[in-house]
Amino acid sequence: MKNTQGLTHIEVAQRKAAGLQNNVEENTSKSTKAIFYDNVVTLFNFLNLLIGVCLFLVGAYSNMFYLVIILTNVCIGIYQEIHARNLVQKLSIVNKKQVLVLRDGVEQQIDSSELVVDDLVRVFAGEQVASDMEVVEGFAEVNEAMLTGESDLIRKQADDALLSGSFFVSGEALAKVVHVGKENYATKLASEAKTHKPFHSELIRAIRKVSKFTSFVIIPFGILLFLEAFFFRASGVKESVVVSAAAVLGMLPKGLVLLISIALTTGVTKLAKRRILVQDMYAIETLAHVDTLCLDKTGTITEGNMRVTALHQVGSFEKAELEELLGSYLANSNDNNVTMQALREHFPESDRYTSRETLPFSSERKWGAMHLDSVGAVYLGAPEKLLTSTNIPSEVTAAQENGLRVLLLAVAPIQSNFEEKQKLDAIAVIEIEDIIRANAEQTLAYLAQEGVDLKVISGDNPVTVSTIAKRAGLPNYERYIDLTTCETDQAVREAALEYTVFGRVAPHQKKMLVQSLKAKGLTVAMTGDGVNDVLALREADVSIAMADGDDATRQISNLVLLDSDFASLPEVVLEGRRVVNNVTKVSGIFFIKTIYSFFLSLICLVTATAFPFIPIQITLIDLAIEGYPSFFLSFEGDQKQIRGKFLPTALRAAAPNALLVILNVVMISLVSKQTGWTDLSTLTLMYYLLIGISCLAVIKACLPLNPLRIFLIASTVVGIYAAAMLFHSILEIGFLTSATVPWFLVMMLVNAAVYLLLNKIMRRTKKNAA
Repeated sequence: MKNTQGLTHIEVAQRKAAGLQNNVEENTSKSTKAIFYDNVVTLFNFLNLLIGVCLFLVGAYSNMFYLVIILTNVCIGIYQEIHARNLVQKLSIVNKKQVLVLRDGVEQQIDSSELVVDDLVRVFAGEQVASDMEVVEGFAEVNEAMLTGESDLIRKQADDALLSGSFFVSGEALAKVVHVGKENYATKLASEAKTHKPFHSELIRAIRKVSKFTSFVIIPFGILLFLEAFFFRASGVKESVVVSAAAVLGMLPKGLVLLISIALTTGVTKLAKRRILVQDMYAIETLAHVDTLCLDKTGTITEGNMRVTALHQVGSFEKAELEELLGSYLANSNDNNVTMQALREHFPESDRYTSRETLPFSSERKWGAMHLDSVGAVYLGAPEKLLTSTNIPSEVTAAQENGLRVLLLAVAPIQSNFEEKQKLDAIAVIEIEDIIRANAEQTLAYLAQEGVDLKVISGDNPVTVSTIAKRAGLPNYERYIDLTTCETDQAVREAALEYTVFGRVAPHQKKMLVQSLKAKGLTVAMTGDGVNDVLALREADVSIAMADGDDATRQISNLVLLDSDFASLPEVVLEGRRVVNNVTKVSGIFFIKTIYSFFLSLICLVTATAFPFIPIQITLIDLAIEGYPSFFLSFEGDQKQIRGKFLPTALRAAAPNALLVILNVVMISLVSKQTGWTDLSTLTLMYYLLIGISCLAVIKACLPLNPLRIFLIASTVVGIYAAAMLFHSILEIGFLTSATVPWFLVMMLVNAAVYLLLNKIMRRTKKNAA
């Protein structure tokens, strides 16, 4: 005999003590510890800290100011990640579920986390199943799209399994909890994606490449430069450490790392105002590079709702009579699936006819029926299930060819068994369509125009999905495949590149499709809202979740669309382009120091001479020339499609300036030996020329000129020279003298002319290569 009284409070307590409670939180987001670790423990930070420790040990405190830049960058990264994670957790708390449970024979509302094994739960239409259960009594139709991707309704009755995460569309049932916590189907599916996914960023990869390269030379260079200064030139320990630290510090693009963080954080803030939550700020950049976007039909192209588009009279009933008949059918029906909701929105309920007997709609039968007084047996459902193919009205065929769903309304004399369907006469054809999102067509058109290859991955019938894709304007919508026809994994991988629309896709196949596309060198983004999407979202380069989707998808995704509006994606793409284009435009300024520091260090080692600059001088360049103008230029609008790779572009832009710095330092070193200038005058002239050559890069980054850019150029040039003179004692330089001023002016004129010539040659070379 089945238990219909539920557990006693003693039995509940025993199960909680045994750990059989549904209170296991599967949080796939990064922990605070992991966020701190990822932002602090990096090769770039280690190298800078190592140099800072050396400067601290010899008391060169003023030369340690560069560490403020490193600390600021770390703080920005940590704050942004923690802030985004907390917002997602708030979304999860808002969506916490309450369930109606039967205990000691009394129904009571409890939090779903309080459920225990063997609890009896009453589930109604419109509710989500909170834990794996087994139906004890009742009948319902369930949508398991969140788990399987298929939107077809599944009929559930006594002894059938209910999976956590599925939705009751119609009916109600009393069910017994069989699994809790980690044992739930949805939790097991999500657990494969539990580890936080690493971020993908070309900008950061470029920084890491530079850091990795310099890590091989920084330590040996630093040691050799120190030994050379201490033993060969008899410099003191402090002086030896300072000059060697300056050489190796210049090889690390500190300011560029900070600029990237600030530019991306600004993008995160802008997108937040547009109701787009960015959990990983580097995803903005990656999305700007995406060339393949995988979409789900429901929630992206369509709203997930239906609407009635037409009512065709095919029998003897007038239109007003048909509407009253449909209104009476709806008033007497408990069906509440998406199709019935569309009918209820379109046809007002009526009390004209009363029902004597009702047969609910079944997804297996694909029709429902009821006896209405003075009318007879009224049937509502799929035309092919109610009539023979020869009797189906032409209106049905025409509607289906246009990709619309069709319901047939038919009547018959009152009969003892609805299943007999005797003498059924069609009286109306109802056209229903999936509602395409308002801006879906413009969004898809924009993405296709920008070179993004679009793929639609769905658990639905591929023909239906293809037709909807056609209505939304998706290119190549006719190239569709049913993945249940693919008998091997290899067949699925081959289909990934050949087709545009994929139907009847299982969760593991979604992941396989993404992997196959990435294996071909494509940058893949994916949208999703259900547990069935988690594995593929985890695999994609950029994952995008809808706010009204499952907790696991929000936690694992790089971006969350808080309005669940797919049309927001172009804004993210444009913001990413703005960031990448602006950073690329000014990146040449930052790599000047990296290049000349490396080659000057080599020259110093070979010639047994001191590196000409010290860390505090380099820090002033970082702030005034690299940081100040680049910061303001990074806010400008630049939504052009991204061309070329970041690092080669940056190094090419920096090369002319770096070459000029090296030539100027060598030239002044040779001239000073002939003129008898003091070491202070020589180093001052070198530093002033370094500033001037760096300012040429600022001017180049500001082209074409506008009032703001002219102001940036003027304020940068005037500001840094004023700072150099004002803080000359801290910078350990002097002033230009009557002997060095002419050399400075002549060499800057020559530098400007050579700079123009070198850039012209590089542009021509690049054009010929293209």
